[in-house]
Amino acid sequence: MSGFYPKGVNTYTYKSMQRVLLTRRCKNKINTNSAFKPGNKNILLQYVKMQQFKITSVFTTITREKTYKVDNFSIPTVSKLSSTNRRCGEKESSHIQVPHILSHSVEEKLCPLLAFFQALGVPEKQLGRMILLNPRLISYSIESKLTETVDFLASLGLAREGMIGKVLVKNPFIMGYSVHNRLRPTAEFLKSVGLKELDLQMVAVKFPEVLCRDVNKILRPNFAFLKRCGLEDGQIAALITSYPPILIKSIKNSLEPRIRFLVEVMGRQIDEVADCPDFFRHGLKKRLELRYKLLKENNINCSLSEMLDCNAKKFLVKFGLFA
Repeated sequence: MSGFYPKGVNTYTYKSMQRVLLTRRCKNKINTNSAFKPGNKNILLQYVKMQQFKITSVFTTITREKTYKVDNFSIPTVSKLSSTNRRCGEKESSHIQVPHILSHSVEEKLCPLLAFFQALGVPEKQLGRMILLNPRLISYSIESKLTETVDFLASLGLAREGMIGKVLVKNPFIMGYSVHNRLRPTAEFLKSVGLKELDLQMVAVKFPEVLCRDVNKILRPNFAFLKRCGLEDGQIAALITSYPPILIKSIKNSLEPRIRFLVEVMGRQIDEVADCPDFFRHGLKKRLELRYKLLKENNINCSLSEMLDCNAKKFLVKFGLFA
C-alpha cells in the first residue's frame, strides 16, 4: 500500500504493524475454526463489540443486486442472521439480499480494514460505532479508496499521530466522498475565504462534516449571506474557525432569524457576533430570546459573550435573577 502512513511509520513497519494486529486481535480473540470461518457476523460481535440487534441494520444497509439462495450460500452465519431478522419482525424468506460484508473474507478483507483504522488512531472501542454509522466502510478498498482520503487529510496537516483517527470517528461518512469532486474543492474554498492551514485543521477535526458539503450549493451561499449582513472577510473566517457549522446551517431557518433578532430586537451591531460565535450555537427561542427578555426586564446591560458563556443556573446567579 503506497500513500500516507501514521507519523514515523514506513511501508515495512506499517505492514508489520498490520500483521501484529491481525495476529493479536483477529486470530487470538476470534476463533477461526470451521465453525466460524468466514463468519463476518461473528467478528462484528466479538472483535468490534457491536450489539447483535444492530448488526442486522449493518447487513441490510450494504446490499448487492444479486440475490442468493440461503441453502446454496456457504457462510455458516446465515442461519444466525435469519434468526436475528425474525426477532426484528422481518419476514422469513428462502432468499435473502446478501450484503457486501458477508461476501468478504475475514482475514483478507475485514481484519486488514480494522487494522488499517487502528493504525490511523481509531480506538478499538470506536470501530463498532463507525461501522454501524457507515456500514459501507467495509466495502471500500483500502488501496484505491480509503488511502486516497487519508492522503488528503494528511495533506491538510493532520499527519500527527491519532488526528486522522479523530476525524474518522467524528464523521465516518467522510470516507465515502470523492477527494477530487468534493473534499479538495471544499478545502480550497475554505482557504480562498481566509482560513489558514491551522484554521483548516481545526475545522477538519472539530466539524469534518463541513468538508463534505457542496461548495456551490451550501458553503458559498452561506458565506455570501454573512457578507451581505455586513461582516468582513476576516470576521467570517474567524467565525468559521470558531464555529464551523455556521457555513452549513440553513440561511432561512437559522442564520437569518438569529441575525434579525440580534439587530432588530436586541439593537446590537452585527460586528458583535464576530467576537461571540456561540451566538449561532444557541437556540433562538429557548436561549437567546429568553435570556434577552430577562435582562431587559431587569435593565441589565452586558455583552453577548457575558450573556451566553454559562448555563441557565449560572446565568441566573451571575445576574442576580433568582426570584
